[in-house]
Amino acid sequence: MGDTLEFSDIYQEVKGSWNDGRLRFGRQSVVYKSSKTGKVDSIPAAELSQAQWRRVCLGQGIKLTTSTGHIYKYDGFRDTDFEKISEYFKAHYKVELSEKELCVKGWNWGTTKFSGPLLSFEVNDSPAFEIPLASVSQCATGKNEVTLEFHQNDEAEVSLMEVRFYVPPGDTATTEEGPEPVEVFRDRVLSKADVIQATGDAVCIFKELQCLTPRGRYDIRIYPSFLHLHGKTFDYKIPYTTVLRLFLLPHKDQRQMFFMISLDPPIKQGQTRYHFLILLFSKEEDLSLSLNMTEEEVEKRYGGKLSKNMSGSLYEMVGRVMKALVNRKITVPGNFLGHSGTQCITCSYKASSGLLYPLERGFVYIHKPPVHLRFEEVSCVNFARGTTTTRSFDFEIETKQGTQFTFSSIEREEYGKLFDFVTAKKLSIKNRGFKEGLKGKDDMLEDSDEDQHDAYLERMKEEGKIREEANDSDDSDGESDESFNPGEEEDDIAEEYDSKASASDSSAEGGDSDREKKKRPAKKAKVVKERKPRKKPKDSGAPKRPMSAYFLWLNASRESIKAEHPGISITEISKRAGEMWRELGKEQKVEWDGKAEEAKKDYEVAMREYRESGGGSSAPSKKERKKKGGKSDEKNKKGASGGGRERERERTTGNDSFKSREFISSEESSSESDRGKGKRKRKGSDEKEEVVASTPPSSDLGSD
Repeated sequence: MGDTLEFSDIYQEVKGSWNDGRLRFGRQSVVYKSSKTGKVDSIPAAELSQAQWRRVCLGQGIKLTTSTGHIYKYDGFRDTDFEKISEYFKAHYKVELSEKELCVKGWNWGTTKFSGPLLSFEVNDSPAFEIPLASVSQCATGKNEVTLEFHQNDEAEVSLMEVRFYVPPGDTATTEEGPEPVEVFRDRVLSKADVIQATGDAVCIFKELQCLTPRGRYDIRIYPSFLHLHGKTFDYKIPYTTVLRLFLLPHKDQRQMFFMISLDPPIKQGQTRYHFLILLFSKEEDLSLSLNMTEEEVEKRYGGKLSKNMSGSLYEMVGRVMKALVNRKITVPGNFLGHSGTQCITCSYKASSGLLYPLERGFVYIHKPPVHLRFEEVSCVNFARGTTTTRSFDFEIETKQGTQFTFSSIEREEYGKLFDFVTAKKLSIKNRGFKEGLKGKDDMLEDSDEDQHDAYLERMKEEGKIREEANDSDDSDGESDESFNPGEEEDDIAEEYDSKASASDSSAEGGDSDREKKKRPAKKAKVVKERKPRKKPKDSGAPKRPMSAYFLWLNASRESIKAEHPGISITEISKRAGEMWRELGKEQKVEWDGKAEEAKKDYEVAMREYRESGGGSSAPSKKERKKKGGKSDEKNKKGASGGGRERERERTTGNDSFKSREFISSEESSSESDRGKGKRKRKGSDEKEEVVASTPPSSDLGSD
């Protein structure tokens, strides 16, 4: 038999609800760790005095009793675990694991027994039910009747509010002058109940401390068994048994300190629950503290952890007192340092800005709302790109229960430090994958889908290549954006201007307005000529374009994917196929690349035969459409102005004359010979378009 026995999914009843966890029997102690809160109960093996094996609602359970009077109950064992646990107890604890039957008769008449922190109701010496007295919040008496009220657990679906016991007169052996039986019953309940009564003087008092949750300023009175928060509106009494952890965290400005107290169960204010008590201190604030006890009492009760007179920073005094009375360690930040040299990261959670502290065993967010996530309950983390800007990123934490916490608006410079921290703690990174091979870790902020096979993108690329090849075969000397000739465009613009000028009735506009009118048609002409040819009608009779290597493989593998995954949807087939295609090696893809190349060659041959047979002739090429449009424009220009033919002849022969708008409009009724008077030669043919666009009309009028 080994040195330890471990059992998972073992339940412990806490205030009416079942909390699961892990139970380990060791040579030195019995340790139970709650999965929900992370709280650890350790029972020294030397203190075990009794062990019972009982059948309970969740299978089999164990009840352990210690020599100090404490009782622990754990449920969720199997029937087959009895022999193994019984032998282990005999060998290492020298305690016999006895079987105890519970009474299930349903009788409501019996006897009550107080056994340490438990009140047991027995029928014929068999326990019917047991009440943990620590769950009792109040005990009231009436005539021959005792009422027990219980603390409520917000997470329990059904809560027990109260239990009433009828105590007949003379049920207990008392003298005639002794107390009533109901009073004896009540006193024994209150001696073990979790009823807070502020009796006596406080050990010490801290005045007007700033509290972030619950918000306000409170006087904190420290009593031996509980903490009393006294504010202007609300009062809270917090038993030390409800304190899980203590945190002391520095603010990012290095001038303030947070002191956080984790509570279970939380304190209540109306319908609001506060699982954390957060105090804010200034590092510069000092305090001289004197405990309301003698030196001997302080030494006897706290064993040197405290002294009667202490002085130092206020946050140090509060932390020192709380650590001694609660008997919990104070958690401080570890070795993590952010980009700015601080031990925290500025971020936002639920639209509120705060600070995220990566600790040695978890993450803590302060302050609205406070969050504490232990590494044990973290399933995975994820680094996501920010939704509004690329200068920040989001840090997502998903728990094993499926809850997700997203801390957003983290500066990009913090990524490297946080990634190294998460990797060192061996947390599962959801989107690690191919990102580790990139040059810098900042590349994680780029698109996370770069390495995935995109079927739609693959198809678009193939269609684009085929369309370009088809256009090249239709028009070997066709124009593109790169072959755009500004000189030719200016010639067309000049002709359009001349045709408009001859048909215009205006004769009194300035040179500047003419230049503006010449520029506007040029932009329209360019846009129309570049965009129109792209709207090419689809030829239904043309051969079908070939498929890429991926789609050839997909068609061949589709049925096998369906057979492996019955009932899979179409979208899931595509997703699964993309993953399988990425996993294929280069040797396996060579076959499909060859088939795709053959299909492409067959398509080119089919297209050549299709065009030779007259197919696709109804759709003119880009060059044909441009020539056609140019001829129709020339006809319109010649019909609009009587001197268009003369201008065309002069332009082709190198004559650099032109006619302004005013000259043309004034000489429309004159003879052909009179028109030549307004012509003017230019120095070179390369300046032709510039003269047309910039010569003011007044020069021609002046020459006449």
